[in-house]
Amino acid sequence: MPRVSTGRRKAGAAGPATMGGCEDEPITDLAAGPCRSSRRRPPLDDESVRRLLGRAVVRGDERLLDLGCGQAEWLVRALVAHPGTTAVASIVSADALEEARKQADARGVGDRLVLHEQDAGAFASERGFDVVMSVGATHAFGGLTGTLATAREHLAPGGRVLVGDAYWEAAPSAEAREMLGEYEDLATTMDRVAADGWTPVFGHISTRRELDDYEWHWTGTLAEWALDHPGDPLAQEALATATGTGPSGCTCTGAASGSTRWCCGPRRPAETAGRRDQPKSQRVWL
Repeated sequence: MPRVSTGRRKAGAAGPATMGGCEDEPITDLAAGPCRSSRRRPPLDDESVRRLLGRAVVRGDERLLDLGCGQAEWLVRALVAHPGTTAVASIVSADALEEARKQADARGVGDRLVLHEQDAGAFASERGFDVVMSVGATHAFGGLTGTLATAREHLAPGGRVLVGDAYWEAAPSAEAREMLGEYEDLATTMDRVAADGWTPVFGHISTRRELDDYEWHWTGTLAEWALDHPGDPLAQEALATATGTGPSGCTCTGAASGSTRWCCGPRRPAETAGRRDQPKSQRVWL
C-alpha cells in the first residue's frame, strides 16, 4: 500500500513575494498573478522542510519527482542533502524554471536535476519515481484526491508521496468556501486519504510562527520595497496592496482560530484577529 506523509497549512493563505523580476507586473496582480505564484513558499520553516524531506528520502539513492514545484526548492534541498539522488521537475512558468536552474547550478546539483517546462498534469515518464512531491499545487489536479491519483501513476513500487494541502480547522462561512474552495476538516481529509488506499506515515501542521512568517514575508516585502522606493510610480500601489487598503485588497474571511491566523488577501496578518471562521491549512505528505 502506498505511503503518504502529510503537512498542512491554512486554506488560502498567501505566500511571500519579491519585487525582483516583477517590475513589469502590475502590483495589484501580485496576489494572484504569475509573478507571485512563481515565488510562493509554503508556511514551513527550514527545520520542518528538512524533517519532511528526511521522512521521504530514506535510502539516499531515490529518483524524485515534483509536480508543480515552483522553483524546485524542495528538490534542490533534497539533492544537496542526498548526493546519491536524482530529480525531475515539471514547471509551468518559464521564469520559475530558469530560476530553478540557476539555484540548482549555484548549489552544485544542476547535473542531477532535469527540468521540464510544462503543465504538471501533462507530465509523463516511462519510469516510476521513488518519491513524488506536490506541495501547494493540488489545485492543478482537481484537489487532493486528484493529486494522489496522479502521484500513483508516477510512483514506483514501495514509493512515497509527499503532498501539501489545506483543511478547515473550523466550520467555514459560505463566503470562505466560495473564495477558497472545497476542503474538509482534518479527520475527514485523513479518512479520504486512507479510503483511497494510502497509508499516512507522517504529518506536519504549520505552527503559528510559520504561518505568521508566511504572511509577513510577502506583505512585508511589498511594504519595504515601497518605503525604499518612495519616488517609484508603483510605490503607493505596492504599499496599498501590502496593507490591504488598495483595489486588490479584500475582506478577510478568516482570522484567529486556535493557534493560527489567516487572511484571504493582501492584508497584514494582524488585521484578521478576532474572526472565528478561519480555515487552518495543514500539509499532508503521502
